[in-house]
Amino acid sequence: QVQLVESGGGLVQTGGSLRLSCEASGTTSSVTTMAWYRQVPGKQRDMVATIASGGSTNYADSVKGRFTISRDNAKNTVYLQMNSLKPEDTAVYYCYARRFASYYWGQGIQVTVSS
Repeated sequence: QVQLVESGGGLVQTGGSLRLSCEASGTTSSVTTMAWYRQVPGKQRDMVATIASGGSTNYADSVKGRFTISRDNAKNTVYLQMNSLKPEDTAVYYCYARRFASYYWGQGIQVTVSS
């Protein structure tokens, strides 16, 4: 089992920045892809950014150039640096981790961008 705990969310004005962190614990060996997803009420959970164990990254078109995903394998932590935030970035952000055929989610953290 892998447990994921997010931190760093909150309220920010348009154009501001936030940095989300997600620390993994438990059986973290062989965790490969880690990612951030987000969800607004009534809509599906969408991928924001992914990062492989080797460091390759992938981003949703809506956040390219504004968000940066990174990970510290020694700390079992993945980060999401969010710059130039827009009201449409408002959502609950979830951390994701994959280990072999299993995948895990954090509890989610609210990010609200005021206009």
